[in-house]
Amino acid sequence: MDYQQFVELVQRELPYLSREQADRAAQATFQTLAERLSRGQARDLVEQLPGSGPWLFTQTDAEPFDYDEFVLRVAKREGVDETTAERHARAVFAALGRAIDPAELHDLIAELPEDFGPLVAEAQGRFDQLMPADEFVRRVSERAGLDLDEGGRAVEAVLQTLAERLAPGEVDDLNARLPRAFHPALKQGKARQDVAMRRMDRAEFLQRVAERASVPTETAFVLARAVLTTLREALPGEEFWDITAELPAEYAVLWPAR
Repeated sequence: MDYQQFVELVQRELPYLSREQADRAAQATFQTLAERLSRGQARDLVEQLPGSGPWLFTQTDAEPFDYDEFVLRVAKREGVDETTAERHARAVFAALGRAIDPAELHDLIAELPEDFGPLVAEAQGRFDQLMPADEFVRRVSERAGLDLDEGGRAVEAVLQTLAERLAPGEVDDLNARLPRAFHPALKQGKARQDVAMRRMDRAEFLQRVAERASVPTETAFVLARAVLTTLREALPGEEFWDITAELPAEYAVLWPAR
């Protein structure tokens, strides 16, 4: 498939865009991807998509930026907001998953960090496994008897505290499986980690949630259970149990049994 045929695939993913707009979205995504990939991988991708060279060839070595920075760079290049840029980048990756052979897709994915999960999911045709932020907040709000604004604050408070308690690798896994709206809370929690926080018991966990959400400790229990129950629904397969396996047994009351 050549680059012009690829743009047609992108436009099918984003039918409300003109061809020129779909082309601009593809260019912005490819230019940014080229900054994240090794030169060899970028060349391999050009071989799969003749005509994409102007956007994929780069003179720099791979830069180790994360998913949020990727979206920010796409947004700046395309001249759109970050929400739109993320939607467009996902469409480009969905088209990419259909345009290149599986072995090349595997090699491409191998060079991307764990938090690029939303783009990888699109390329592999399994985006339906990722729960949107508004749906996540809606479920939390219903479970805890909150309005949506309160539900959003509850999600941030619990996720930030959870990120303080988990191993860094597990936080990265959550970043890969949850929408960008929740990434700042996870990153803030990860940045605050220390040995003492990694030993945080359930009482201290709930106290920190209470302080962040400005609620009593007993209400923090309700919020934490609502968020963690929804998190279990949002993560595919056994990933929730992989993430929570390192928590002490006393935490188990914060989510439903298997």
